[in-house]
Amino acid sequence: MLETLAAVDWTGIILWICVTALIVCGVAGTVVPALPGIPMIFLGALLAGWIGDFEHITWVPLVFLGILTVVGLVVDWVAQTMGAQRAGASKWGVLGSLVGTVLGLFMGIFGILFMPLVGAFVGEYIAKRDLRVAGNVGWATWVGMMVGTVAKLALSFIMIGIMLFALWFSGK
Repeated sequence: MLETLAAVDWTGIILWICVTALIVCGVAGTVVPALPGIPMIFLGALLAGWIGDFEHITWVPLVFLGILTVVGLVVDWVAQTMGAQRAGASKWGVLGSLVGTVLGLFMGIFGILFMPLVGAFVGEYIAKRDLRVAGNVGWATWVGMMVGTVAKLALSFIMIGIMLFALWFSGK
């Protein structure tokens, strides 16, 4: 029995657990603003490639995954900012959205989903003292954040699919 346990490649098992953890945390990070979701998925794929000496996950899928990672980062930044700017947000509204996002991390799923809206509303109201403008900015910021989240989720599942395809169908 002990000889069998000694023959197990524990390093490989631990590395694959790390790959899985990076990918699972990466998917969670597409929804939770504090985690760099898509880059974590890329790192998981890179580690998976390294474990297999880049025989199955070669440079071709890794380059494609790297491009998708950059696209995901741009989507994350542009979606929320464009939503706020289209509604005419001031710097206070954008700052309020950022503060709301950070505070929302400590309030569970409700905070993650709605505190950026509340923060943008409060920041814009401080700047312009107009409920209608503040409401429009808060709403547009929230819609932009939701659109960005859906796009990042789609990108994350595409990246996982590419990685799994490379692992299972590499032909080696």
